[in-house]
Amino acid sequence: MFTGIVTDIGEVHALEPHGDLRRLRIACGYKAESIALGASIACNGACLTVVAVQAADGRTFFDVDAGAETLRLTTAGAWGVGTRINLERALKIGDELGGHIVTGHVDGVATILSREDFDGMARFWIETPPALARFVAQKGSVTLDGVSLTVNAVEANRFSILLIPHTLAVTTFGDRKTGDALNLEVDLMARYAARLSEAR
Repeated sequence: MFTGIVTDIGEVHALEPHGDLRRLRIACGYKAESIALGASIACNGACLTVVAVQAADGRTFFDVDAGAETLRLTTAGAWGVGTRINLERALKIGDELGGHIVTGHVDGVATILSREDFDGMARFWIETPPALARFVAQKGSVTLDGVSLTVNAVEANRFSILLIPHTLAVTTFGDRKTGDALNLEVDLMARYAARLSEAR
């Protein structure tokens, strides 16, 4: 479980395909001794399991395996050496819930339609896959590339978000541009509310 509050920006250092499985080595700013084997780390919003950890040349590296489903439903299949990704460690009991409840289970890939920069901020219009549009509501929460964000406006399969300077500085959104793909996780409560409505 996560909150959508990014705690580090990692970088893909190496990748190794094994058929439908891809092993990724990610450089990060976390201390190696603080990362346990089997720990969950959200990588651009996708919850991945740590399978190896090492420290070398003053840097920490951890390995994760992205399986076929992860590669199909997220942007992980397009990551290459040098790709910068938002990282968040799993929530601990007693941690501050600064964003919203995030599972790390990506629902699909959204696309940036436009970016408008002003006064140090940036407004993005995002297009969602049609099947996920019903879960996005004005003033509701979404997770994009692991970042908890508030929806400002909704128009059919599009919605807008406004990022403040701090968010642009401490996440990969500072580099995002029109046409970029983003991992989208819809709000957990919206998903269950829709399911309960369907069941009735």
